[in-house]
Amino acid sequence: MKLKTKFLLFSLVIHAVFIYLAVGLYAENRNSFFIAEALIMISLITSFWLYRSISRPFDIISSGIESLKDKDFSSKLNTVGHQEMDELISVYNLMIDQLRSERLQQIEKSSFLEKLIEASPSGIIILDFKGHITSVNPVAAQIIGQQQNVSGKRLEDLEGKLSQEIVSLELNASRVINLNGIKSYKCHKAIFIDKGYQRAFITIEELTREIYLKEKNAYEKVIKMMSHEVNNSIGAINSILNSCLNYKDQLVDDDRNDYANALSVSIKRNTNLSDVMSNFSKVIKVPEPTKLETDLVSLLRSVQILMEPAAKIKDVEWVWELESGEFYFAVDYQQMEQVFINIFKNAIEAVENAGKVSVNVSSGAGIITISNTGSGISKEVSDQLFSPFFSTKKNGQGIGLMLTREILYNHNLRFSLESDAHWTEFKIFFG
Repeated sequence: MKLKTKFLLFSLVIHAVFIYLAVGLYAENRNSFFIAEALIMISLITSFWLYRSISRPFDIISSGIESLKDKDFSSKLNTVGHQEMDELISVYNLMIDQLRSERLQQIEKSSFLEKLIEASPSGIIILDFKGHITSVNPVAAQIIGQQQNVSGKRLEDLEGKLSQEIVSLELNASRVINLNGIKSYKCHKAIFIDKGYQRAFITIEELTREIYLKEKNAYEKVIKMMSHEVNNSIGAINSILNSCLNYKDQLVDDDRNDYANALSVSIKRNTNLSDVMSNFSKVIKVPEPTKLETDLVSLLRSVQILMEPAAKIKDVEWVWELESGEFYFAVDYQQMEQVFINIFKNAIEAVENAGKVSVNVSSGAGIITISNTGSGISKEVSDQLFSPFFSTKKNGQGIGLMLTREILYNHNLRFSLESDAHWTEFKIFFG
């Protein structure tokens, strides 16, 4: 029962008793009766005034309490003219102002943080205290390849190699994750406190371009220095050796052939060394592409004809899957031809006898996929495939994939290399 209700009941009971007693005075002393009636009337008016004085502040406070329950911090209380109550109302209004200010700041910070996360060039994944995903910004969704809503899922439930690698991240630790030697990501996992609970977040920053530029700058300097020294030396040495060959006729017959053969082998070896350096130089001397509208299907067919002799040796079966007979895109014809030659060459070499090389052209999606059967590529090898001068071949120089990567980067084309135990595919994304 509310306090003002108790006061009202108490006043009614007291005045009822007073009226009862006053009625008893009516027969004995009318003057006393009228005086008692006047006093009762004054008491009733005073009680009503006191009730109003008490109930009004309580009503105001009750409305303030309801506003707090509804989390409405826009309403303030008016003073009632009582010193004690006005002090309480002043404190209440001050508290409301503070709560409104803090709430506004929190909303502004939350809105700013959401916009910052959405616009961040880094991928950000936020987890709840149980490890379920609560939000993923657009960059992270693109990186992990999850365009549909993933809220409520766990990282280990997502598909994709990067998602599985992120699961093993330790708290407050950073790690660079390399995918198939093409993409590199710096991932960091940390925690923050939200409503008293620890929650984790993961940032994903793509380092592919930065690492590529650093590698390129490094091997460009090395190749330029080596080419300068080797070519200068080889030119002089071969000149001397060729001059020495002119003196073979002055030797006795028994020594003449050995002398000529030794010098010829030396000259040939120097020439081969010069060719090697020339191949290295091609990587750093790739010109800017001259892009023209090119039928990529026709280009692929011509490269197949060029690689057919090598394919016949291993009895390779060609499988073509085309959406249409043409697929036009602006590329540098010669450079893109070199890309397809390198990919076809690697595919044919990886195929076991009587295997398949599949060419899929999806002109609608703008994707060309070149696949081959075989034993696949191990994770250790795939992580280094596009590293400078890395090769799994006995006499390989690691130039083919480096040149392929350089040309595709210059064309601003995305690409991927995926492999399992029985299949390897190289995708190029046009557009």
